[in-house]
Amino acid sequence: MNPHEPLQASDASQRRVLFWLLGLNGAMCIVELTAGWFAHSAGLMADGIDMFSDAAVYATALYAVGKATQYKLRSAKLAGLIQIALAVSIFIRVSHQISAGTVPASNSMIGFSFLALLVNTICLYLVAKHRNDGVHMRASYIFSANDVLTNLGVIIAGFLVAWLSSPYPDWIIGTIIGVVVLSGAIRILHLK
Repeated sequence: MNPHEPLQASDASQRRVLFWLLGLNGAMCIVELTAGWFAHSAGLMADGIDMFSDAAVYATALYAVGKATQYKLRSAKLAGLIQIALAVSIFIRVSHQISAGTVPASNSMIGFSFLALLVNTICLYLVAKHRNDGVHMRASYIFSANDVLTNLGVIIAGFLVAWLSSPYPDWIIGTIIGVVVLSGAIRILHLK
C-alpha cells in the first residue's frame, strides 16, 4: 500500500469541498449583489461582498491543497489581506447607502438572506469535517461560520426595516458585516 494514499485521498476530498464552496459562494455573491443593488440594501450588498471574499478564501485554499505547510500559511495570509480590502469596500458601500438615505426593500432582504443562509449552512456542513486539515481549511471554516451569522443578521435587519419603516437596521447590519469580515481577516492573519 502506498504510504501517500491517505494523504492523497484527503487532498482530493479537500479539493472537492473547496470547489463546492467556491461555486456556491460565487453564485450567491452575484445573486446578493444584484438583489442588494435593486433593493437598495447595504446589508445585502455587504453580504454579497462577503460572499465574494469567501470565494477568494476558497480559491486561495484550493491553491494550497496538497502543498507544504508554508504554502498553506501563505494562502491563509493572502486570504486575510483580501478580506481586509473587502471589509473596506463594505464600509464604503454602507457609507454610500447612508448618504443616499433610501429605505431598502425588506422583503428582498429577508428572502435573499434566507437563501444565502441555506447555502452557507450547506457550506459550513461541507467544510466542518476538514476544519482541522491545515490552516487553509481552518480559514475556510472560519469564514463559513461567520457567513451563517451575517445571514441571520440581515434577516433580522430586514424584519426591523419592515417593522420600523427605517433604513437604520440595514445600515447597522451592513456595518456589522464589515466588522465581522475585518475581524475574520485579523483572525486568519494570526493563524499559524
